[in-house]
Amino acid sequence: MNLGDRALAAFERIFPAEEASAHCDIPCAIYDPHAAQVAALTVIRMYQLMKDLPDPGNDAESRAKYVNSMTRYVTVKEEHAQLCKEQVLILWTDYFKPEHLEKFPELHDTVWQTTKLCSKVKQTIDMQAAQQLLDSVNRIAEWFWQSKGQQTRRQPSMQQAGGEFVSPVAQ
Repeated sequence: MNLGDRALAAFERIFPAEEASAHCDIPCAIYDPHAAQVAALTVIRMYQLMKDLPDPGNDAESRAKYVNSMTRYVTVKEEHAQLCKEQVLILWTDYFKPEHLEKFPELHDTVWQTTKLCSKVKQTIDMQAAQQLLDSVNRIAEWFWQSKGQQTRRQPSMQQAGGEFVSPVAQ
């Protein structure tokens, strides 16, 4: 046993680990659909940037710049589609409870369809699917806030991508 292993063993004897448990990934009960909304809007923005990228022409430098930009846009699009999926699944598995399913009977199917849309927007360049993703995430956001007894409103995102966000109304 080397010195590092002995030090770690001594530390574990002095400060033994205790079992911790929590009902979810975030035991502080902080949930919010905003990250999923921003991620869905980012997918839309990446589609816009990809569509607006000028034709590279024939010279090597222009093609290299084009490939670099397109690669970055695709990478960000896919990362945010995955983030959106993860955030929706956290709400679905950790926040929403049976009583919410009674109040919002379309929740399971909507979450399932939303996660499928996340996969579709990673695989394709389909602006209609990206818009559907944002709409679906906003529907989940409405149910989320309503489950907390909050009224919601749809308002412009104020981002270059356009779109709307659902947010709670301050009371």
